[in-house]
Amino acid sequence: MPMYQNGEVDPAVKALEARQDEIMRKLYELKAAVEGLAKTVTTPDADLDLSSSLCSHSPSSTTFRGTADLDALLGKDLGALRDIVINANPAQPPLTLLVLHGLLCQRYRVLSTVHIHSSVSNVPPQLLSCLGPRHVDSYVRHRFQLGFTLIWKDVPKLQMKFSVQNMCPIEGEANVARFLFRLLAPYPSDPALATLVDSWVDTAFFQLAEGSAKERAAVLRALNGALGRDTWLAGPELSLADIACYCCVLQSGPASSAPANVQRWLKACDNLGHFSPAKPLLQ
Repeated sequence: MPMYQNGEVDPAVKALEARQDEIMRKLYELKAAVEGLAKTVTTPDADLDLSSSLCSHSPSSTTFRGTADLDALLGKDLGALRDIVINANPAQPPLTLLVLHGLLCQRYRVLSTVHIHSSVSNVPPQLLSCLGPRHVDSYVRHRFQLGFTLIWKDVPKLQMKFSVQNMCPIEGEANVARFLFRLLAPYPSDPALATLVDSWVDTAFFQLAEGSAKERAAVLRALNGALGRDTWLAGPELSLADIACYCCVLQSGPASSAPANVQRWLKACDNLGHFSPAKPLLQ
């Protein structure tokens, strides 16, 4: 590098280096934008009729203390937004996923979008705004870490794709919830505790959400017994078990009819503030 006799760098050379650095920065941003656009083009269900809402939230603290490395969980993908695409039937809004989306927005920079597929019509306004307001930087995809796209579509079962080219869809709200929760905190390392979480998640979706009145009553009794011993369903803190059961309990009937321990637990969940995204869909 040319220098003057006193050891200082030639100002012309410094100016040239600064221009080169700026050019490289712009090229990187352009590359990221192009790769992001390529992912948009290859996103499933590209025949969308309406793009209605985008959002992002700044990261803040949550009750989850575990760490999640996006590169380790989702694969390294430099310069491109990692897109999570979910197809959901508006007749069965996925409350659990809305709660998890809100928690993801606290942890990551999330670019969120709601679309309506041509297979459905007359989607209620609260479903169009369920992921929050449009973000002012929504056109700059590379400023975000995750893309969360919710498509209201006439599907028999909720579907999710992350890697458009390489993976089969994950089906069912319980399975998608497990996938999303791993981005927030690891499952318990204790096999017995991890099994307990999975058991409550399956119970929530297959017996509370889809079961008969007799099955729902049996689950409420089991919940009441478990919550008489501990504050949360699996471990010392809120877990996916609590999130899934909370949403399915409220969808299955009025909270006032639940047993005493369940009502106390519902209030404890409400006090955390994580469930507010699901509340408008319960009205």
